[in-house]
Amino acid sequence: MTVKFLGTGTSQGVPVIACDCRVCTSPDPKDKRLRSSILVELNNRNIVIDTGPDFRYQMLREQVTRLDAILFTHSHKDHVAGLDDVRAFNRQKGGAIDIYGSTEVHEALEREFYYAFSAKKYPGVPQLELHQITTAAFPLFGAMIQPIEVMHYMMPVLGFRIGDFTYITDAKTVAEPEVAKIKGTKILVVNALQRDPHISHFTLDEAVAFAQQVGAEQTYFTHISHRLGRHEEVQRELPSSISLAYDGLMLTGLHA
Repeated sequence: MTVKFLGTGTSQGVPVIACDCRVCTSPDPKDKRLRSSILVELNNRNIVIDTGPDFRYQMLREQVTRLDAILFTHSHKDHVAGLDDVRAFNRQKGGAIDIYGSTEVHEALEREFYYAFSAKKYPGVPQLELHQITTAAFPLFGAMIQPIEVMHYMMPVLGFRIGDFTYITDAKTVAEPEVAKIKGTKILVVNALQRDPHISHFTLDEAVAFAQQVGAEQTYFTHISHRLGRHEEVQRELPSSISLAYDGLMLTGLHA
């Protein structure tokens, strides 16, 4: 199994429109962050977790020519807005793309992309096969996917554990039973929005504390705001077992 970070930014991305802060004007490519998403290659199948507003560009940049499934963490726009561009993969596949999400996610997709679910569909609309998931593990492409429920302020969000890899975004609190599902993971990805307190996201210090609580061999931070600071400067502050993820980072040799 391999994982590639398609985007590691928060809802506005980095640089932020019309912002001239030292992060948004940084020449470092690692300070250019699209909206958060990853591409998982699992047993020769391609899975994307979240299709944000940058989905089309992410697929073009990484030269993805086949998509087999999409997992959704939650229904906020920065995680679902690019779903319409799945149409290209519908043509390539010759059928619908399997979509895995909670009831709340499905309701949002049916509302936001209503034309894909109407009784009389316009030619060329996205073809989506919805699969409802809960916090129970489910099989996909020869592996078991274990959802991890975290709280994004008062909104439940699903992270996903696949073998020794766990991906969590938009978390502020994680209940102990959910932490127990993560224990033993070798690679943890979790959000670290900024340094200052935030109502619905881990701060840098909170993300570090959570990473130490889980005790993974290596942790990567994602869903990063321009308020966190420049990549190279923040990285120097972190323990050796924790790194800032960046767009294009690839993790290989993972076990499902």
